[in-house]
Amino acid sequence: MIGRITGTLLEKTPPTVLVDVNGLGYEVDVPMSTFYDLPAGGQRISLLVHQVIREDAHLLFGFLTAGEREAFRQLIRITGVGPRIALSLLSGLSVSDLAQAVALQETGRITKVPGIGKKTAERLLLELKGKLAPELAGAGRPAATEAEADILRALLALGYSERECAAVTRQLSEGVGVSEGIKQALKLLAKP
Repeated sequence: MIGRITGTLLEKTPPTVLVDVNGLGYEVDVPMSTFYDLPAGGQRISLLVHQVIREDAHLLFGFLTAGEREAFRQLIRITGVGPRIALSLLSGLSVSDLAQAVALQETGRITKVPGIGKKTAERLLLELKGKLAPELAGAGRPAATEAEADILRALLALGYSERECAAVTRQLSEGVGVSEGIKQALKLLAKP
C-alpha cells in the first residue's frame, strides 16, 4: 500500500493534483482543505495517502495532515459513505468541525455538505460517535490548550456524554489549570 508521496507538484485541477515522483506521475484526489494549502506548481510537496484498490481502478487520496487521513478512513468505514463522499465531507468541513458536529450530534451541519442527505448524516453521526481521534472527539470546539484537552478526557472518562462535556468546557475560565478546570466542570455538571 502507498502511504505517502513526496515529489514535485505538476498540476492542480480540483480535486485532483498530479505529483511527479522521479519521472512517474501520480494523480491524487485531495479534499479542498488540502488543495487550498498546496504550494504553486513546480514546488516540492509531501502528501499522506490512502490507497483504494477496486476492480476497475487504483485510486489515491492525499492529505496534508494525519488527522484528515484518519477522519477519511473512519468515514469510508461507514455504510453508504464511499471515498468520494468522504472527500466531499472533508472539503466541506474541517476535521475539527466534523468532530464538533459528531460530538453535538448536529445533523443539519452535515447535511449542508453537497451529496449528504438526512439519513446518511444520521448514520454518520451515530457510527462516528467516539471514533474520531481522542483530541478531536467530544470537543465542542478544538481544545485551545493541553489543559483543556486533559479536562475533556477526564470528564469523558468519568462517564459524562460528549454533548455534556462540550457544553461545559465552553464555560470554563480561560487559562484554567487541569485540576481547577475539572472542579469547575463538575460543579457546572451538577447544576440542574
